[in-house]
Amino acid sequence: MIDSNRPVRVVHVITALTLGGAETALFRLLSNTDRERFESTVIALAGDGVMAPRIAALGVEVLDLGLRRGGFPNPLSIFSLARHLRRLQPDVVQSWMYHADVLATLAVPLARAAKLVWNIRCSEAAIDTSSQHPLKVVSLLALLSGRPDAVVVNSQSGLDYHAACGYTPRRWSLIPNGFDLDEFRVDAQAAASVRNELGLHSAAPLVGLIARWDPLKDHRTFVEAARLLVDKRPDVHFLLAGNGTANSNQTLATWIEERQLGTNMHLLGERDDIARITASLDIASLTSVAEGFPNVVAEAMACGVPCVVTDAGDARWIIGDSGRVVPPRQPAMLAGAWQELLEMGPSEKLELGRRARQRISTFFSIGRATDAYEELYATLAQSE
Repeated sequence: MIDSNRPVRVVHVITALTLGGAETALFRLLSNTDRERFESTVIALAGDGVMAPRIAALGVEVLDLGLRRGGFPNPLSIFSLARHLRRLQPDVVQSWMYHADVLATLAVPLARAAKLVWNIRCSEAAIDTSSQHPLKVVSLLALLSGRPDAVVVNSQSGLDYHAACGYTPRRWSLIPNGFDLDEFRVDAQAAASVRNELGLHSAAPLVGLIARWDPLKDHRTFVEAARLLVDKRPDVHFLLAGNGTANSNQTLATWIEERQLGTNMHLLGERDDIARITASLDIASLTSVAEGFPNVVAEAMACGVPCVVTDAGDARWIIGDSGRVVPPRQPAMLAGAWQELLEMGPSEKLELGRRARQRISTFFSIGRATDAYEELYATLAQSE
């Protein structure tokens, strides 16, 4: 049990500090943590990513173990982490992502640190497609899953999958991702500027998919649905943004050319102004065949943008009654849902967007997520 007169010391151990979902979630958490009640430090296995200076700019110490990104932790790194933990004397060690979970689980006993919390940020989808998260690591962690004092998950689908893999923690804690409603907001100026950038009329309907190029994101269904909608609504334009969605992607370019969508489809590639692009859309879409917690859906909803999503991961739960849900790999149903929303009257569209933003404010705000983490850390720190 800690001295109530000092802050709870929390050390976050994370695999890398590149621009990704877990890294962004950590940054948002640190940005909103009560500094008087919690003292934070970040230790990264590979800390040379773009998020490192952003976190440091918050006044949070960032330490780099200097490991090769994507490599499995070696025994020496366990002792290196343990030395840092002995110096920092944390009350809670929060690990983020699989390799950090392994390393922290082995280092915490050596450092005699108090409490250990794992953080699961993905579901079956990410595990099956990423070499960073091989199934053998998941199997190892299933064997170790009784050691942490709690396991945080950001999605129900992630919890269900890991439980099926044999995870048996002392405590599950479901804390959905939190979103900054000042960053992601209704922005009429963004709608005008993005259309101007694309050379479109200011009133051109715009449907977007913001997702990295990955088979599970199923860009092909998006393209096929776009063709079906353009047959009925030639005025509709489509936007793709995310790593791998630039014009240099020959597979994607071929799909678009084959369906004669060259004038209606706009490829932006990876961007650093996602909030602006998201706010410009009339409809935000998700075409994934598998997901955990799809951030892009919540971000669009926070911008007051109605969404049409596939029934993957926690998308149905996130969207509630503020959009439309269709089965994966069904281009005709996707196109039909787009058309339905586009043909709503102005007041109906505004009401749908209002409900979307209100749902994020009520259930998925960064304040709500931060409160949940702080309550967990305080409870663990005060327990014997």
